[in-house]
Amino acid sequence: MADFIDLNGAEQSFGDSEAQRKVRAEDKQYVFHSWSAQNKIDPLPIAKGEGARFWDYDGNEFLDFSAQLVNLNLGHQHPGLVKAIQEQAGRLATIQPAVANDVRGELAKRIVEHSFEGARSVFFTNGGADANEYAIRMARHHTGRQKVLARYRSYHGSTATAITMTGDPRRWNNGVLDANVVHFFGPYQYRSEFYSETPEQETERALAHLEHTIELEGSNTIAAIILETVTGTNGVLVPTPGYLAGVRALCDKYGIMMICDEVMVGFGRIGEWFGYQAFDVTPDLVTFAKGVNSGYVPLGGVVISEAIHNTFGDRAFPGGLTYSGHPLACAAGVATFDIFEEEGILERVRDLGERVVGPRLAELAEKHKSIGEVRGRGLFWAMELVVDRETREPLVPYNAAGEAAAPMNAVVAACKQAGLVPFVHFNRLQVAPPLVISEEDLIKGLDIMDAALDVADGYYTGN
Repeated sequence: MADFIDLNGAEQSFGDSEAQRKVRAEDKQYVFHSWSAQNKIDPLPIAKGEGARFWDYDGNEFLDFSAQLVNLNLGHQHPGLVKAIQEQAGRLATIQPAVANDVRGELAKRIVEHSFEGARSVFFTNGGADANEYAIRMARHHTGRQKVLARYRSYHGSTATAITMTGDPRRWNNGVLDANVVHFFGPYQYRSEFYSETPEQETERALAHLEHTIELEGSNTIAAIILETVTGTNGVLVPTPGYLAGVRALCDKYGIMMICDEVMVGFGRIGEWFGYQAFDVTPDLVTFAKGVNSGYVPLGGVVISEAIHNTFGDRAFPGGLTYSGHPLACAAGVATFDIFEEEGILERVRDLGERVVGPRLAELAEKHKSIGEVRGRGLFWAMELVVDRETREPLVPYNAAGEAAAPMNAVVAACKQAGLVPFVHFNRLQVAPPLVISEEDLIKGLDIMDAALDVADGYYTGN
């Protein structure tokens, strides 16, 4: 039996050095990689993926604890998703967005029905960044205002307005591509900007800071506040009690649109269809991508409220995309809803998070001094690594590179050597496997992280 199928449909076996050399050579010669200095990278060629695992050409097996880029919610090669794409390709591979299409309409209907009360329609995009771009455009046209407030410690994409809204270092070298974006601090009690001593105090002070920002920027100039419901790459920051409801109240008070960026946490990541549903708030616009079809075909979108939808009832919305609501992508999206129901995905995510991951990470925090804090929900968690628990000095500096990043790189190397690919950002070791991961594999991955944290402990300098 073949180990994998190559580009030409031929059966191949692991250990084919010629095939691997060809993949490496063509990648090096012709592929330009994102966020990278091209001469300093050597991407690992991957031959095969299945479920929560993937393999390189030598047959080395890796447990995928990052769901690739926190998008592969239903895992590699899910038969239901593959079948849906194949069947759709056989009957109608593509059609332009100006016409009506059955699978596009069906997916939009299901998204609206599973979204917030008052949701009216869906505008489909190619991914998360352009979903955020279009949500901002809708808010601006709806309100007649231009400014947007976005948080530090956030990521919203790498296109013009999206990268300007992003609150991490990836924004720095791209300049100010949208001059109407203003940043503010959100709640992050472990490293509080507000000297808070309790979660409730953090909420109160973070909301006061946000309202001051609104007042000083001019409330009548602000179209929208955009925030990741649960901050993703920048720390798995679960909102403190009452924070999201407080943001909603400020938006209502000042006539500002509330946009929840659900690109990473939407579609089951924390055990809900959409993350905001765990916090009892109703946004005006919701952006999604990634988990809507696990990235099998690029797809994103914006869920639009009745009021904003009606703004464009008699005047044209100024925007569009050639591949908006692509049938292949939408077919995989419809199949995602079916699979979630058939396999009880939301229920198993909540169960595994509460029964397995949360308690195990708490045990690791007791065992490893290098863990400063554990936080998360569902199958989305972060361990914040430090060299001193008392001072909370991070294991590596903010935006560390080169030698400064060596301690974290050593932890990652220990994980990979043991067959685990983790999700890592700055000083955080994060847990974000495919939602279909077995309990056995989940425990195995956490065991590997346990061993790798011995490396982090070796850098600890506190008492």
